[in-house]
Amino acid sequence: MAESEMGSQGKYLDTLLNLESLRKSLVRQEDTIIFSLIERSKYPINTPLYDDDVTIPCASSPPSSLFHFFLKESESLQAKTGRYTSPEENAFFPDNLPSPLPGSLPNYNPTQVLHPQGACININEKILNLYLKNLLPLIATKGDDGNYTSTAASDLDCLQALSKKIHFGKFVAEVKFRKAPDDYVPAIRAKDRDGLMKLLTFESVEEVIKKRVEKKATVFGQDVVDLEQNNNHGKFKVDPSVVARLYGDWVIPLTKFVQVEYLLCRLD
Repeated sequence: MAESEMGSQGKYLDTLLNLESLRKSLVRQEDTIIFSLIERSKYPINTPLYDDDVTIPCASSPPSSLFHFFLKESESLQAKTGRYTSPEENAFFPDNLPSPLPGSLPNYNPTQVLHPQGACININEKILNLYLKNLLPLIATKGDDGNYTSTAASDLDCLQALSKKIHFGKFVAEVKFRKAPDDYVPAIRAKDRDGLMKLLTFESVEEVIKKRVEKKATVFGQDVVDLEQNNNHGKFKVDPSVVARLYGDWVIPLTKFVQVEYLLCRLD
């Protein structure tokens, strides 16, 4: 491996095994999530997009909605260009993804950071159900404007941003374990999920995160209509309280769930 490649790999490894670097990355991921929600809010629900009864002639069986077809085909294309060779990425339909095209990833050899048994943890099915059933009705208005492809593309951005943030719990768990293994080993050996959850829970930190994302949503999503008049307060593309609820009710709990699942197989 060339010196430049070794340096790049070293920086990558340092980032993924440094708790402060992980925190900074997670804070930046908040921005990505909020902006993706704002973009999705431009479109109404567009219910026909998610209708499983809609027949896609070129789709493989069993029949699926246009949304699921778009998501599967998008992941297939991204897999060919190497997206899922990164340990930070988790597919929503991981079965039978194509291999990267030859030459699409020159000189790239991802560093093994995660414990092999835990690296394959994937809760995207939960995330997808949460997004479609709980979150989408909170950020999109009722209606159908026919912009199904643009809507599906916005959905994909939201889902991939949420998935990356939640599955980053694997890296956080690995760093915490390496930093203080004696704190976790007894609970892991006892398969004590509740004990691990207590070790991973810091309510004061969680409150800070919820307040921060709500503030960001207030700043990023304010609907500025008139620069000459100060009459834009209270008008938001996405309700900031919804973003705080997203984190408090779903993102933070699911991230900790991933951490617990990872730690439970850390000694295997």
